[in-house]
Amino acid sequence: MATGEATKLPDEALIAAMAAGRQDALRIFVQRYGPAIAAVSDRVLGNTADAEEVTADVLWQCWNQAARFDRSRGSVGAWVVTLARSRAIDRLRARRLRERAPSELDVQPVPRDDPAATFQNAESRVRIKSALGCLKDGERQLIEMAFWSDLTQSEIASRTGLPLGTVKTRIRTGLLRLREELQRSGG
Repeated sequence: MATGEATKLPDEALIAAMAAGRQDALRIFVQRYGPAIAAVSDRVLGNTADAEEVTADVLWQCWNQAARFDRSRGSVGAWVVTLARSRAIDRLRARRLRERAPSELDVQPVPRDDPAATFQNAESRVRIKSALGCLKDGERQLIEMAFWSDLTQSEIASRTGLPLGTVKTRIRTGLLRLREELQRSGG
């Protein structure tokens, strides 16, 4: 396909070419939608570095999921902007969670001269590890990815190949089960 002709491709044909694995279509897609994705991401995040990462993630997601595009649900432009906005909001939430006060599961540093606190901290770690062991493998893996690897739910979905809704449900179910187990064990 000649470059001049390719840039005039309608969006749906461009998506079909991407779904077929055509890298020239991806280059055109990046030129056509990259700036819009970056603008939406930057507006939501207010941070150029994070916006660039979200832009790259969304472009990668569009490339990998081009075959899933459903024109009955909206235009290519709407699909792309929705993906960018969702991914940026996920990134913003993750950033806010990291900046927030420590959670119940965080183990606080203990002064070396306080044996009672050292024992309590060690006991807490054992309870948390035991409670994590009671979770289903899928729940535990997703929770570990979310909390120890600092991945957003969208990033987890992308890495695991699971639908975003499944990731959200498993993490929520796992956290509820984890809380119940910790309460049961006195944590």
